Amino acid sequence: MLKRISALVLAGATALTLTACGGGDGSAAKGGDGALVMGFAQVGAESGWRTANTKSVQESAKSAGVELKFSDAQQKQENQIKAIRSYIQQKVDVIAFSPVVESGWDTVLKEAKDANIPVILTDRAVDSKDTSLYKTFLGSDFIEEGRKAGKWLVEEYKDSKDPVNIVELQGTTGSAPANDRKAGFAEVVSADSKFNVIASQSGDFTRAKGKEVMEAFLKANPKIDVLYAHNDDMGLGAIEAIEGAGKVPGKDIKIITVDAVHDGMQALADGKINYIVECSPLLGPQLMDLAKKVVKGEQVPARVVTEETTFTQEQAKQALPTRQY
Repeated sequence: MLKRISALVLAGATALTLTACGGGDGSAAKGGDGALVMGFAQVGAESGWRTANTKSVQESAKSAGVELKFSDAQQKQENQIKAIRSYIQQKVDVIAFSPVVESGWDTVLKEAKDANIPVILTDRAVDSKDTSLYKTFLGSDFIEEGRKAGKWLVEEYKDSKDPVNIVELQGTTGSAPANDRKAGFAEVVSADSKFNVIASQSGDFTRAKGKEVMEAFLKANPKIDVLYAHNDDMGLGAIEAIEGAGKVPGKDIKIITVDAVHDGMQALADGKINYIVECSPLLGPQLMDLAKKVVKGEQVPARVVTEETTFTQEQAKQALPTRQY
């Protein structure tokens, strides 16, 4: 299965449209040859997904003739806020960032708005009640990703009446994907009392932490039927822990993950993961397109959702030869 190109869709029947005025008054700094200047504050490099996301943004900026000022926050909100304030001082044309967590952004976003610099959220949302603080949010529907994971599990155990013990590796505490993937999954599985989430803890989206937390889960819980990991990297770390405990991943413990990066897809093809819900990191081209539009004052959707799929073992085998990340 070839990777489908992400498409713009309006969220809801009455999606808002917004206009931007940043850069139109000549006050913003310009790059070489008058190029649009974007300040991008990345979460970090915590996973294969994030690495692919960074590469997509950097390569797309180059292709689009956008001068990119890039910062790596190392998964610390204070570093992202510092970077955004630096971009404001430099009078960039547009600011884009993937928020480490959902809360605590209103002050710095108001500073950007007061400086007449439009902001685009990528990958993750913020919980600001004032939606005028940013122009659009580009990213996946994390709640739907959680639902897809839950629906596969319900279908997998539809003929069983025995209790199903589930452990959950959550993403970074307070982050939008962790909150929403947990909520979407719970919404589906809670409808059947045989599904029991017996342990749920953050693995911080990293392979090392996923392994560490899974080791603790295995010691504390003698019977685990299913692991639901909020990303592939934590799932891959958990596979190491499961194998270290003398169990067979994918058989003794069924594994569902989110992302569909290459290493995760390989584990799925090998039968160590049972199901992956896709979350595409290739947001760069859409981001550059949105950036140019908001700086020109053109209308853009308030919510831009990436179109994604799911993978079984056979589908992973078909997709791997042409996988971009």
